[in-house]
Amino acid sequence: MTSLQTVGHPTSRIDAEKRVTGAATYTGDLRLTGMLYARVLRSPHPHARIRHIDLARAQALPGVKAILTRENCDVIWASGDMRNKRYLFNNPVRFAGDAVAAVAAIDRHTAEQATRLIEVDFETLPFVLDPEDALQPGAPEIQPGGNLSPTARGARGPETYRRGDIDQGLGAADRVFEDHYTSPHINNAQLEPRVAIAQWEADRLTVFTPTQGISNCHTEIARDLELPPEKVRVICQFMGGGFGNKNQDHDFELMAALLAKSAGAPVKLEFTRKEDFLSVHGRWPTKQYYKVGVRNDGTLTAIQLRGYSGMGPYRKGTGGIAGIDIYQCPNVERMVYPTYTNKAVAANLRGPDYPQGVFGIESLMDDIAYALKMDPVEFRLKNMTRKFQDQLPYTSNGLENCIRRGAEAFEWKKRWHAPNEGSGPLKRGAGMAMGSFASALGRSSAVIELDSNGIYHLHVGVTDIGTAAKTTMALIAAEELGVPLEKIDVIWGDTARCPYSVGESGSRTTTHTGWAVIEAAKDLKRQIVEKGLPKANAILTAAANTNPSLNGVARFSFVAHFAEVEVDTELGHVRVTKYVAAHDSGRVVNPLTAESQVKGGVTMGIGMALHEELLYDRASGLALNTGYYGARIMTHRDTPEVEVVWVQTEDPYGPYGAKTLGEPTIIPSPAAVANAIYNAIGKRVKDLPITRDKILGVLA
Repeated sequence: MTSLQTVGHPTSRIDAEKRVTGAATYTGDLRLTGMLYARVLRSPHPHARIRHIDLARAQALPGVKAILTRENCDVIWASGDMRNKRYLFNNPVRFAGDAVAAVAAIDRHTAEQATRLIEVDFETLPFVLDPEDALQPGAPEIQPGGNLSPTARGARGPETYRRGDIDQGLGAADRVFEDHYTSPHINNAQLEPRVAIAQWEADRLTVFTPTQGISNCHTEIARDLELPPEKVRVICQFMGGGFGNKNQDHDFELMAALLAKSAGAPVKLEFTRKEDFLSVHGRWPTKQYYKVGVRNDGTLTAIQLRGYSGMGPYRKGTGGIAGIDIYQCPNVERMVYPTYTNKAVAANLRGPDYPQGVFGIESLMDDIAYALKMDPVEFRLKNMTRKFQDQLPYTSNGLENCIRRGAEAFEWKKRWHAPNEGSGPLKRGAGMAMGSFASALGRSSAVIELDSNGIYHLHVGVTDIGTAAKTTMALIAAEELGVPLEKIDVIWGDTARCPYSVGESGSRTTTHTGWAVIEAAKDLKRQIVEKGLPKANAILTAAANTNPSLNGVARFSFVAHFAEVEVDTELGHVRVTKYVAAHDSGRVVNPLTAESQVKGGVTMGIGMALHEELLYDRASGLALNTGYYGARIMTHRDTPEVEVVWVQTEDPYGPYGAKTLGEPTIIPSPAAVANAIYNAIGKRVKDLPITRDKILGVLA
């Protein structure tokens, strides 16, 4: 690619020193004068009707300043459910962990004691945990109208996509393969606790919160509390990750705001780690049933998927099961049933629709390649997507190079072998998988002010969830303005000082806000030509509000991952011994932080493949292993070395051709590890996570 002056060169984060020295102030670090502390009382039942709440003992406790329940708070949390009215406090409660009451007191211990003094008369109701069971006749009705969540148009049916004729495609096949796969509910498991601080000054509300998108959070808090947007301010200077469940507004922010208003003092509401796992959404569990038709030469003729997604009792995400579109195939049918259950709520987690779906389709495609006696790499090269949904041309497509260059770096021909090859209890195997993720364009804004000292003050509404977004915006500004990076001063994370940004969700910050930065820089350069550089106390101000679109083309990032594992067939233990991740993300703006993103995504994907699952007791409907240790979140001791291969394609759109990066990094990882395990032991584990007991079970 054509080399640029600033963009494309490894650069440390502009806030790195503050972060590593402890000078960075996170929401949990803040202490406001007169601040109260809040705790939440949660349902101990997966499904129950509240007959009565008695607050008398809690209200009499010294130090208690405010208590909210459904009886005195009927605020609707609109972002909590895209199909039904979800209140901050619901009756009936629909999962173990649903909020029943919130208390603000002079300290956390008093607030916790007050929650224990609240007396709740529950009428327990039947519950259902499995999405297929929830659709059976006679299943407990979780939401009015039934447990199949309606589509955006209100229809009670599956989310359906079709092209071609699936029956003809299956009929034209020489062989038809059928199989099924499952994936569990897992938590986003970000390090930073869930915490918000709300403060009122007359009728003006300020909320300090670790949000992935200050603009969206600001708009939605104003909407839910029925406030004019100019009366609400959201601040997030530093945060510690989110992975998809910190965008929009959240119930803890609304609760803190309402408690602060009732008590007449600032309120801090922080969740425990157990609450985070229970009451904040994680990835939706799935059940996937596939039927694939293929000719003897390896050409696909049909792909059919019937899938079920467990959304918990509220529809907060799409519930999609993606991955089919990575393959070229004339006849496709996908029917997915987003279903209400009495488990924890499910919604976005890094690459929301994809890792679980790619695990299913790539496991089956791997088996097909073996059955046809084809190299899995060659099978994918033959059948990989050339046009989106076989119709729209891609703006750029580096998938083939990802597969070829990744295989070369991994030494695929050397490591891959017939399944279950070799003797002894330790077996090695190699596997691969591929994926894609949309790299859309869309609305954003940026403002640049140039002062007489030659400093460019860049105002952008981004936060930084680990992707170094602030540094990325500074690099793009420096590149377009043609000035050194140290001349760029980034102002971020405050809706009172920053314009709109889409938020760090869907891997859109670079493609959306980065483009607005370029346009604002172009405007400023035009002003400099017309007016000259500012003198004395003068300031030049440039702004851009952009909303580019794609017409007749599709824009995607592409990825291929390769894994080698060692499996102890006596103990069932799996160790990842080598990993190569090849990525087409267009032009890489900052290779240093981009490589870290890939390694982080791979680590999350390996955890999803081997360890993580929120387990439920079928008899009680209660979660059994909330928290890092119980859910077996990956640590640095579990993480292998990851070699990153960049396939930088020339893309005509976006800021300097940059495409999406953060989400695709996890997408093929569970499937690549699963396929490597199959290659090692010759047995397919079809249910994530691939734990020791499951490996020993298929080997028995």
